[in-house]
Amino acid sequence: MLPSLKKEEKDYVIAKVQEYFELERGEEIGDLAADQLLQLMIEELGPFLYNRGIQDARQMVEQKVMNLDEDLLSLTRSAGRPKR
Repeated sequence: MLPSLKKEEKDYVIAKVQEYFELERGEEIGDLAADQLLQLMIEELGPFLYNRGIQDARQMVEQKVMNLDEDLLSLTRSAGRPKR
């Protein structure tokens, strides 16, 4: 299940879609057409963008874990027989 947009977010994106069509294509599209296009984009592009976000987050966490591992290793002390 894909997350849904808040009403304010959806209204903003619909307005941007309408603006794009008017400025770039010289076409006017109504709220319903822009909403349908938005739903199509969410359904088709959403999973790709979501997965990319997960991949980016995973890389960031892996980097932080590697840095943490290095920091922990730097705290180790040598062990062995005490010097006489």
